[in-house]
Amino acid sequence: MTVEPIVRRIVTGVDGLRGDPRTPVLIAVAGGWFLSLGVRLVYPAVIPHLRTAYGISLSTAGLLLTVLWLAYAVGQLPGGVLSDRFGERAVLVASTLVSGAVLGLVVVVEAVEFLFAATALFGLSTALYGVSRFTILSAVYPDNDGTAIGITMAAGDLGNTVLPPFAGFLAVTFAWQFGFAFAIPGFLIAAAALFVTLPKPNGGSGTAASAGTAPLRRAIETGRTVAGALRTRPVIVVTAIQTLAYCAWQAFTGFYPTYLIDVKGLAPTTATLLFGGFFAMGVAVKPVTGRAYDLYGARRTLPVVLTVATVSLAVLPSVTSLPGLTLLTIGLSGLLGYSTATLSYLTSALPSAVRGSGLGVLRTAYMGIGAGSPVVAGALADAGLFDEVFLLSSGLALVAAGCCLFLPRRTTRT
Repeated sequence: MTVEPIVRRIVTGVDGLRGDPRTPVLIAVAGGWFLSLGVRLVYPAVIPHLRTAYGISLSTAGLLLTVLWLAYAVGQLPGGVLSDRFGERAVLVASTLVSGAVLGLVVVVEAVEFLFAATALFGLSTALYGVSRFTILSAVYPDNDGTAIGITMAAGDLGNTVLPPFAGFLAVTFAWQFGFAFAIPGFLIAAAALFVTLPKPNGGSGTAASAGTAPLRRAIETGRTVAGALRTRPVIVVTAIQTLAYCAWQAFTGFYPTYLIDVKGLAPTTATLLFGGFFAMGVAVKPVTGRAYDLYGARRTLPVVLTVATVSLAVLPSVTSLPGLTLLTIGLSGLLGYSTATLSYLTSALPSAVRGSGLGVLRTAYMGIGAGSPVVAGALADAGLFDEVFLLSSGLALVAAGCCLFLPRRTTRT
């Protein structure tokens, strides 16, 4: 099959969602994710103002970001369990409402200790959104879940592209508190949209089916089912791919702007613009990758995406011109596309009764491992091995691409 028919089928599949009666669900979930992810990326944009306001050092500011992302990782498992127990609708609505309320705390607290506590709560509240958005879309779009999840993840990248610069503008023009406060009404609107559009749990859900079961027995049964599902070869292989690629993503996103400034000699504004362009590419890459996954499966989609990322990371140290770095940033967007296929695959591979719990376990695991990637990258950079950070990331992406050979073959999804 030539490239042109493949592209035509992918674009047609994405465009076909416009007239789908399920589209309001997709819009509501994507809108909530736009805020949930985008506001988390507001923190780096507002950090300079927080340092001035609270008199904190760079290391303390870095610790604040660590608290945010660790809380987000830890919250994945309880978010999945709550999704299985009460349904995605309740969890997604609660996540957006609590996130908006906690942002109010971030704005009004005066002591740095309370800022850390409010930030941790924000990480936990947004973590509830992480698993449920996958499981609800997998249930609503059983034959088109890759496309739907890709569009939702692209909405998060749009949030990463738009919200941090806007928050930075508000912080400079008015005060740093406005950099967070502007999103509070958005969370309330998102909660209302999710409540209205998302389907209620049906009588066959895990909650209803287990209503008469003792809590301890139900927990043991759920644990056994989850453990059995996680031991299957497809889940193990895709989890390995996701973990390796996520480590590469963490190292890249954590240090790319600094690398462009310190090693490539770009102005900070130019480096930030390129970094925003990286996330902007995700708006296009993720829906296309999701549709490709629906049509051709993970075994054929992932190697292409990961190979592009591998090559782009490998040649990054040798590229010095701004036009070259701009073009290379487009190739680096492969780091944004892989997760659409891996997470769609994992979501559909887990039993529906424990899908949220299983995905929560996996997300907590790979995010916890990936949290160590920036530490290694920072140590290498301090040792004068900044180029090697990206060469190592390229190696991780290459190994992830090689793992795709161990995925089971499956027929094309149409």
